[in-house]
Amino acid sequence: MNPSPLVDPARLADHLVRVIPGFAGPVTVTGFTTGQSNPTFRLDTPGGSFVLRRKPPGVLLKSAHAIEREYRVQRALAGSAVPVPEMLHLCEDDSLIGSPFYVMRLVPGRSFTDPALPDLAPGERAALYDAMNAALAALHAIDLEAAGLGDYGAPGDYISRQTDRWTRQYRQSETGEEPDMERLIAWLAANRLPPDDTRTLVHGDWRIDNMIFAADGPGLAAVLDWELSTTGHPVADLAYQVMQWRLPPGEDTRGLAGLDRARLGLPSDADYVAAYCARRGLPDLPDFPVFLAFSFFRMAAILQGVKRRSLDGNGANPERGVRMGALVPLYARLGLEAVHAG
Repeated sequence: MNPSPLVDPARLADHLVRVIPGFAGPVTVTGFTTGQSNPTFRLDTPGGSFVLRRKPPGVLLKSAHAIEREYRVQRALAGSAVPVPEMLHLCEDDSLIGSPFYVMRLVPGRSFTDPALPDLAPGERAALYDAMNAALAALHAIDLEAAGLGDYGAPGDYISRQTDRWTRQYRQSETGEEPDMERLIAWLAANRLPPDDTRTLVHGDWRIDNMIFAADGPGLAAVLDWELSTTGHPVADLAYQVMQWRLPPGEDTRGLAGLDRARLGLPSDADYVAAYCARRGLPDLPDFPVFLAFSFFRMAAILQGVKRRSLDGNGANPERGVRMGALVPLYARLGLEAVHAG
């Protein structure tokens, strides 16, 4: 983490003292180097620690960086089977720090960026993966109306709707032609799934580095980064997590490709999908390759946006943003491989 020039600590403290009961300064603000979309900061005070997430500065794509939605969905999930941080304050006035932001309580625990979990024993790895699987099934069992999220996303035809949305986002962020991305976009357009009214809450970025685990066991303490959450088809979340594992290992890709998962205590794609289906009472998923291809496509579009913001000088970590944007061709190629293999 680094001291942040993007937030004035004194001005921020003056505001938070007025709106969060018991909050008291002074505040030390440090920026997390992870999180390319919405800049995230740790706030340390004499009375405790908090986290602030804000929209990035500069011109933003329409509907992107929706921190207001992040705040809303996490408030709605408080006390549910899906653990989330405690939401404390949403500020939609961009005059205070230059963009809307929200503040939540810092959740202590363990964070992991490498899905291979190299520092854990095989049994511990298996337990953490099972906890993620159980939480994903619990998320998709949330009663939207009872949670006050019945209007959180558009109904029906999720993959077609999202494909159209992310194609538009990709076109607005393009910095050069990517042949495999064009082929993947064309394949998704030509192979749309029949309309399906299945509709649950979906996280949109379900992966191990968006979670905090208990300090002393496999329990899941909090699920983070709800920017891409909406209502839609639950298999999209499942396919997105499996997609991550098909990437090569490494700091930027953080995948499991080529690793001996059985020896490491990590589930195979098929076993993880089967465990999820058993928890949800679902049959086989014959359309899974389509969801998988869509996941690769959407992530490629997201990374293209990260690259464009970094080139424009608006990225949280510009050097890493450009490096991540260079992975767009890889995601597109793997998306095409997913559909041809399926």
